[in-house]
Amino acid sequence: MKTIIITGASRGIGYELAKLHLENGNRVLTISRNGEKLKELAKYATQDNYAYLALDLADYQQIDQVKAAVESWEQVDVLYNNAGLCINKPFEEITQEDLMKSWQINFMAPYRLIQLLLPKLAQSSHVVNISTMGAVQGSVKFPGLSAYSSSKAATVNLTELLAEELKETGPVINSVALGAVQTEMLNEAFPGYIAPTQPHEMAEYLYEFGLNGMKYFNGKIQQASISTP
Repeated sequence: MKTIIITGASRGIGYELAKLHLENGNRVLTISRNGEKLKELAKYATQDNYAYLALDLADYQQIDQVKAAVESWEQVDVLYNNAGLCINKPFEEITQEDLMKSWQINFMAPYRLIQLLLPKLAQSSHVVNISTMGAVQGSVKFPGLSAYSSSKAATVNLTELLAEELKETGPVINSVALGAVQTEMLNEAFPGYIAPTQPHEMAEYLYEFGLNGMKYFNGKIQQASISTP
């Protein structure tokens, strides 16, 4: 049984990913503001292998609750920093509040979670930072996503930095840059666009990558996209 933490698990890819891990008997802690949706995942649990935290990842102090929630765990095997906030606005309309929320959830929350959990993250542990193709240097960019893509790009850079800084002690840290997946967030960024990939399909990829990707990669950005966007 592996121990798994998934942020942004109340919908879309995060929900499907939590469901997969639970169905395969892993011990899972999910995190999101929507506690009612997280509670639904209990039906996929076997034995006593599921817990959830309803908290706001934009609040540094609330994130501290995660440390106490895994106090009894010997280690965290996989941390999926999956939560994201997509603000779709013209550049000239982006406010300070928009920027702060984007950076708090897309960059500062993963940063803080890795810090807090470092004593539980072994050399064999794997941190998977979920990003976007828009955060990859040289990829196609789209209007309206300056706050979202730039904050996710910072997390991609953090992946590379921490993989080097922590290479002697662990954990292994990689990032997956997602293309279009048929989620609510995609509809916020590209209203009406029909994606070629469904949330459960991407969850299957991330499930395997989370459990096995650290055997082959560290500090890498894996592009998981078959379309533009």
